[in-house]
Amino acid sequence: MARKVLVTGGAGYIGAHACKALARAGFLPVAFDNLTTGWADAVKWGPLVQGDLMDRASIDAALADHRPVAVLHFAALSLVGESMQDPGRYWRVNVGGALNLLEACAAAGVRNFVFSSTCATYGDQDGVLLTEETPQKPINAYGGSKLAIEGMLRDFGPAHGINHVIFRYFNVAGADPEGEIGEQHLPETHLIPLMLDAVAGKRPALTVFGTDYPTADGTCVRDYVHVTDLAAAHVLGLQRLLDGKGDGVFCLGTGRGFSVREVIEASRMVTNREVPVVIGDRRAGDAAALVSSSTKAGAELGWDPQHSTLRQMIGDAWAWAQKPGFSE
Repeated sequence: MARKVLVTGGAGYIGAHACKALARAGFLPVAFDNLTTGWADAVKWGPLVQGDLMDRASIDAALADHRPVAVLHFAALSLVGESMQDPGRYWRVNVGGALNLLEACAAAGVRNFVFSSTCATYGDQDGVLLTEETPQKPINAYGGSKLAIEGMLRDFGPAHGINHVIFRYFNVAGADPEGEIGEQHLPETHLIPLMLDAVAGKRPALTVFGTDYPTADGTCVRDYVHVTDLAAAHVLGLQRLLDGKGDGVFCLGTGRGFSVREVIEASRMVTNREVPVVIGDRRAGDAAALVSSSTKAGAELGWDPQHSTLRQMIGDAWAWAQKPGFSE
């Protein structure tokens, strides 16, 4: 029988792609999701357990029923602006949910844990290529809550024998190149799907939040990673733990940042359509530039973000946008 892996947030955008990658690698992914932002239709490669990380009993039941060899933890609140307005909710849900999950893993004897962290733990460090050694100085509650969970993982290792791999990444984009799954959030907040909605006439225009940042063209710069490459990294991280190679922290990026204006221009080239744009004010908590290295992930995990070109990410997302979205 295939070894089971519990994937929290497995009905969500990144979690669903990770489930597909796990199945391809010979595992049976068990999606654990409260379906608040996830979609049942996205769960295609293993069972769906509808549960909530704030409900310890539902976690205990899932671990007892499925006895996974590991947990991949994606489930979290992740909107930077919302975290600035309601920080308490982010600390309560993200940190409290992760604590419930870790304590349940300790009690159930689950010893391998792959955590989806974020480059938002670094804060605003313009002109710096983010590496695993870069000081972490989050400037919003989202980044702060993820950093706290990283600390919990380091404490749970010696106390309970839980081995961990932590991945820090920022902007995830694209869709499954085979068209089986893609990105759909309600409400949508990510740049590329918002931009493509504007191109397709599903919204009046794309709002560019701030054009006065200290960047080459005044708009925010981000490092974009294809969701399929990201999912592949999580499988490699899991295999590292199962092979007994020890804990690890890895940044996942391409080392190349693109401004919002550059993404818009790339969209015009891919879709052959103009992007209607309106200019808005800066959003609180947004860093000017975040670009991440992946040298360590390449050297130690053999990770190669081969799909993470701007043209392919936008092209795959555009192909997905032509299909009907998930239905509830």
